[in-house]
Amino acid sequence: MQKAEELPPGTEAPALDGSPDYAALAASLRASPLRIGVSTRALFDLEEEHTVFLQQGVDAYCRLQLQREKTIVGKGSGFDVIKRLLALNEPGADPFVEVVLLSRNSPDLSLRAFNSIEKYGLPIKTGSFTSGRPIGPFVSAWNIDLFLSNEEADVQAAVDAGAASAKLGPVPAPQSEQAEHEVRIAFDGDAVVFSAQSDEIYKQKGIEAFLEHERDNATNPMSHGPFAAFLHKLSILRSIYMTPEGVSKVRIAIVTARNAPAHARVIHTLRAWGTPADEAHFVGVFDKWPILKAFGAHIFFDDQEKHVLGAGKVVPSGHVPGPHDPQAPVIPAGA
Repeated sequence: MQKAEELPPGTEAPALDGSPDYAALAASLRASPLRIGVSTRALFDLEEEHTVFLQQGVDAYCRLQLQREKTIVGKGSGFDVIKRLLALNEPGADPFVEVVLLSRNSPDLSLRAFNSIEKYGLPIKTGSFTSGRPIGPFVSAWNIDLFLSNEEADVQAAVDAGAASAKLGPVPAPQSEQAEHEVRIAFDGDAVVFSAQSDEIYKQKGIEAFLEHERDNATNPMSHGPFAAFLHKLSILRSIYMTPEGVSKVRIAIVTARNAPAHARVIHTLRAWGTPADEAHFVGVFDKWPILKAFGAHIFFDDQEKHVLGAGKVVPSGHVPGPHDPQAPVIPAGA
């Protein structure tokens, strides 16, 4: 099976149910499904148990988990988007989306997670439980495209293994739900979907040099960022469920601090990659969280901690490791 980091963004072909395009896209994704690795604490709400682990140690944690083995765990930050993505699989066919549990828990403690998975009706059958050992090597072994965890060290290990990865925050407050059968995923642009090359120009030469560079290169596609391969597979899934009216069950948004004139390069890059977004929001100096709340994102990925903390109050949000000061602006708003 081809690894996620080897998959270049391709050209999108519109897919209609039963058409040759649909058949080709479906076959390609079934041959190399979108594979998501998730920790038990990202999938389920295990914050109370984790606090016991931090304050009382591993023995107390293990005793508590064994005592609660048949107690169903609450839903974590990654639960809703995982459930929605798995619901896109077609009954009786090879899956478009697969989910693998990757956990530092012991095999003995795996029963509670799988008991809860069965209770919630999630088709998750596979996993690795390492008894405290790092999970990084298993990200490559499972050919993971996206890894979600609450542990920074495991997220970085997944990045080092070549997967898109993000550290999830707490479960946000419940929001009203209007699209039961959709999955809506939002991305920051630079250093997430796209590379951080433009940011380096700003840091080295300043805002005017950055704006001039983006104007001059508006039609030149940016290089791939850490989430480009994941976006590519997600776009195939979007195309598979595209109706003749141009509406899909998979909805993609770019929410970036870029604004005009630096916005144009985003559009041209997505066009060149064949990974169009359903929505793009160029927020400049404004907060992202109101836009994400309006979009109704089921998950949002950003490399700036302040945006993740703000968004995490209203939508599940993941912090993408980046090579910059987490408090410094990555791409400033243009004047």
